[in-house]
Amino acid sequence: MGTTNYPKLLLILQILFSLSYLTTSQQPATTPITTTSVLDTDGRALQIGLKYTILPNQNGTSTTGGGGGLVLAAKNRPCPFYVMQENLESSSNGLPTRFIPVDNKQQVINLSTDLNIVFFAATICVQSTAWKVSGMDEITGRRYVMSGGMTGRPGLETISNWFRIEMYGNNGSYKIVFCPGVCSNCKVVCGNVGVFNENGKRWLGLNDEPLVVRFKKVLN
Repeated sequence: MGTTNYPKLLLILQILFSLSYLTTSQQPATTPITTTSVLDTDGRALQIGLKYTILPNQNGTSTTGGGGGLVLAAKNRPCPFYVMQENLESSSNGLPTRFIPVDNKQQVINLSTDLNIVFFAATICVQSTAWKVSGMDEITGRRYVMSGGMTGRPGLETISNWFRIEMYGNNGSYKIVFCPGVCSNCKVVCGNVGVFNENGKRWLGLNDEPLVVRFKKVLN
């Protein structure tokens, strides 16, 4: 190659280097954060397999705000247990809870996704601690959230066991909803999971007014 072509070759190399730099510099430095993930109190997505407590959001409404974490308790007889909210926030953070989405390939919990909610606890009742919605109570006419649900196996037989987490407002608050979509041929009466105050007890059930909640990661 003659010396007269050297400046042209150098110019071409400089142009190629500049184009390469522009291409790489325009690539995003990190993966964009999804807006569909449910976040815990630390701002991190709820992870499959980890445990969380479900706590009331103090910015909730006056009728359901306050109170403590969620636990299991006997209602009218020793078994089955029903889901109840502690009266005082300082008395309990509630039982550790795990979330199991209908899509077992998910790594995090997303909004509006059918999932099972399971307390990580043992009871005297010979049944699971997975949540389910009861039938209509003969005395109160209400439908409560109770234990004894089945995890997985989406379909008609498990329709009462599936819940969803939805955004509530714009301040990072959430609500739990019963409106399963795991059975396309099933007729379901959807509703918010709220609180019924009965004789000093705060039982969870399907209510017009939702219990506004947040999720706190259990460290141990």
